[in-house]
Amino acid sequence: MHNKTLTELAQGLREKQYSSVELTQFFLDRINQHQALNSFITVADESALEQAKAADTRLAADDNTTPLTGIPVAQKDIFCTQGIKTSCGSKMLDNFIAPYDATVIEKFNQAGAVMPGKLNMDEFAMGSSNETSFYGPVKNPWNLETVPGGSSGGSAAALAARLVPAATGTDTGGSIRQPSSLCNITGLKPTYGRVSRYGMIAYASSLDQGGPMARSAEDAALLLQTMAGFDPKDSTSVDTEVPDYSATLNDSLEGLKIGLPKEFFSEDLNNDIAAVIETAINEYKKLGAEVKEVSMPNLNLAIPSYYVIASAECSANLSRFDGVRFGYRCDKPADLTDMYTRSRGEAFGPEVKRRILMGTYALSAGYYDAYYLKAQQVRRLISDDFKKALSEVDVLMGPVSPSTAFAIGEKSGDPIQMYLSDIYTIAINLAGLPAMSIPAGFANEKPVGLQIIGNYFAEARLLNIAHQYQQVSDWHKLTPKGFE
Repeated sequence: MHNKTLTELAQGLREKQYSSVELTQFFLDRINQHQALNSFITVADESALEQAKAADTRLAADDNTTPLTGIPVAQKDIFCTQGIKTSCGSKMLDNFIAPYDATVIEKFNQAGAVMPGKLNMDEFAMGSSNETSFYGPVKNPWNLETVPGGSSGGSAAALAARLVPAATGTDTGGSIRQPSSLCNITGLKPTYGRVSRYGMIAYASSLDQGGPMARSAEDAALLLQTMAGFDPKDSTSVDTEVPDYSATLNDSLEGLKIGLPKEFFSEDLNNDIAAVIETAINEYKKLGAEVKEVSMPNLNLAIPSYYVIASAECSANLSRFDGVRFGYRCDKPADLTDMYTRSRGEAFGPEVKRRILMGTYALSAGYYDAYYLKAQQVRRLISDDFKKALSEVDVLMGPVSPSTAFAIGEKSGDPIQMYLSDIYTIAINLAGLPAMSIPAGFANEKPVGLQIIGNYFAEARLLNIAHQYQQVSDWHKLTPKGFE
């Protein structure tokens, strides 16, 4: 049952091979059986089974059902869920019960999906390894000594281990694509504004974007169909038509123009990973695609400009967590200043504090023009690089991460090395473009993802390109030992 696709699970429900209650209980049992992965912060047994009963009623009456009705879909713990803890991986929100659902959660509820629980993540989505969570690191099912990537590492690990058939993630600098690559699953970061951010706890508002994580492009298409769409409650939501993402999955790739940014294939890229990416691109040539090299000269500026912009926005967004308006409050404060400083000092982890301090510095008087304004100007240059490249080709391809999954603790003492884990993904967030990671092979027995980058609102084309590759490859079907 746990190796079936969403379409196969939905078909089984409609043919009454099992009920949604039985299906939900099956996955809850797997979640409890594999708690050592630490991929869940909250397992919502009771509410999930209640949702499953309601789904069975809808299915029996054929009442407004969708392909996701009765299917368990786990949610990253960054989306507010009414009546169920939303911690964002932080001690600051350890006791936070949201009074409302995020728009993404509302959409899944309306579709009849079942939420078995909330997935572990880096604290406030700040991290590239899922080691900064207040609830401890998540383990990669492919090698329990290594990280699953971050910040949506809980989602990626749960999917790879077949604990859930589908999940959500968020991507501020690569947080859907990088863990997808390290865990051998399919993840899609949509165009900025395609999926509502209402009720998604903000890290860096101009970069954050929710998206689907699944085991195949076909499954990701079904999830995005539910998540996408205009939301008047989100001022950055884009009011543009949502296509049928499943309808074009089988379109031919004959004549597809693929661009390979030469900056993605420099000597810094691991040779084994480069070989996997080259092999995958050769498969696209067999499918009728044409390949050409393109240049994006400002990509080397993406990491520094990203960390100035993201840190500046996080320092503003996280100022609300002060022990008065929101979040943890310290015990017996001596005065107001003591309450503010101790509440924030005790509840935020080291990485969150580091980024708040960097962002506050970049926004301070005398440094704004030198750092924040300059970073925004660089952001425009990077965006222009993508526009020029995508005027010559249909999509860009390259690696997702410069390395495969690394050992737990290996980079936690070196923030710069950790930041470089997102070197191939961050620029896409600065430009607001959609991009995917799909399983492309293994290097040293660890998964490697292929990144596909498209033009604005080209998610349907990306899913089509990913799906066609998954018709001629089996990498996405492989399961880690011990989780078959």
